Amino acid sequence: MAKRVDMNCDMGESFGAYIIGSDEELLKHVTSANIACGAHAGDPTVMDTTVRLAKEHGVAVGAHPGFPDISGFGRRMIDFSPDEIYRMVVHQIGGLQAFCRIHDVWMQHVKPHGALYNLAGRNRAAADAIARAVYDVDHGLILFGLAGSELLDAGRGVGLQVASEAFADRSYQADGSLTPREDTGAVIEDVAEAIAQVERMVNDGVVRAVTGELIGLEADTICVHGDGKNAVQFAEQLRKALERKGLEVAAIGDVD
Repeated sequence: MAKRVDMNCDMGESFGAYIIGSDEELLKHVTSANIACGAHAGDPTVMDTTVRLAKEHGVAVGAHPGFPDISGFGRRMIDFSPDEIYRMVVHQIGGLQAFCRIHDVWMQHVKPHGALYNLAGRNRAAADAIARAVYDVDHGLILFGLAGSELLDAGRGVGLQVASEAFADRSYQADGSLTPREDTGAVIEDVAEAIAQVERMVNDGVVRAVTGELIGLEADTICVHGDGKNAVQFAEQLRKALERKGLEVAAIGDVD
């Protein structure tokens, strides 16, 4: 039986007069969409449009909640209490859930964005707040989190199905964390290098850290960034390469 992996992409991050990413083209190549919920990016019109487009392309929909920080694109750390994090995640999931309902779309998952994602990876109180929020809104949702992170442990702790996420276009530190974006080499722009990294993660369960050593990780779902350089070509080439290697690329929630 072929190994199976999901390809997810952050999208729906345009807002107002600002266009970010090429969502409709990316939806031809990915299997799960993490849709911004109006906090770090996105707005009601974009949320509505992106859910509709995902449905048209047969792509699974997930909420992508982040810190309310449009000017920083949700990538700046903001000091919120666990209770505040809980409420902002509930609020954002609920907003996208409403658009899923009017388009008769099943919401598959939740994946935090940016600084909130990174915080939940290492801070158990923040991770617990997010996991509780997801469970309380809909305990059937799948929680996406960085492989080996506190967020996955928190999700399992409340009884959620979790998906271990790995990154095609980001490099890793020796502790399994992502290289900070401000560091040289944090983003992998060479498609061949990214494909080799994904193949190693999926087939061998390891990734090579920037320091040279191989570290173990699970890869249930692979993230490609929709706002990256040549994002559409990157996603298309990655998917074709994975399928040529005999991997089944399908949404995590698809059941045979």
